[in-house]
Amino acid sequence: MRISGAVALVTGASSGIGRATALALAAEGANVIVHGRDRPAVEALAARLDGHALVADLSIPGEAERLGRGALDRTGRVDILVASAGSGWAGPFEEMTDADRDRLLVLNLAAPIALTRTLLPGMRQRSTGYLAYVTSIAGRTGVAGEAVYAATKAGLDGFAESLRLELKGTGVDVGVLVPGVVNTRFFERRGRPYGRQRPAPLDPGPVGRDLVGLIMAGGAELYRPAWLRLPVAVRNTLPGAYRALASRFGGS
Repeated sequence: MRISGAVALVTGASSGIGRATALALAAEGANVIVHGRDRPAVEALAARLDGHALVADLSIPGEAERLGRGALDRTGRVDILVASAGSGWAGPFEEMTDADRDRLLVLNLAAPIALTRTLLPGMRQRSTGYLAYVTSIAGRTGVAGEAVYAATKAGLDGFAESLRLELKGTGVDVGVLVPGVVNTRFFERRGRPYGRQRPAPLDPGPVGRDLVGLIMAGGAELYRPAWLRLPVAVRNTLPGAYRALASRFGGS
């Protein structure tokens, strides 16, 4: 996918992977629309990138559609969607409130689907586009204490893979970033800090640049760190090793 001159919408761009990806897209010449809930943060980033800022709370039903329409109203088209906004929750499933469950289901799964539904028709009409979804290793391996979070990311993975098959030959590509532990505010916001020394959290900067490389190549998936492919590969062939790897490195 040609980045220079393309219009890109990045959700969750006020920090972390979203912010790093927005910076990397702008460095490649994209016209970037940055989204977040933190108005000062996204407006400052938009000013730095000479881009556009849109504020929305994607955990509220209907806000994703409003964001998509706002992006189209602002720039006339969106060529690249990077669905990075998301949230976590950790703890015993039975202690999770209905409100927290619904928030994760809407923000992590329903919102990216709704944004795609709003933006995809224009991409198909122009026969060019890229849909990038930030999933999680938790959606590939499962993580104890993160049942609903893992379910939302597994659902997003399944949506992306199905859409990739559906859009083959249309000029619209679909890719996923499957990260492990990245040094962002994710763990702070979920209410339980990351308590391990290994694996050490990754710098989001290189992760964002690698995601832009995936978009440029029209690729389908990217694991960061790359060794995270291992637990997925051994899931069916070595279930005992899989459980140990998932427990040790699952991202919680």
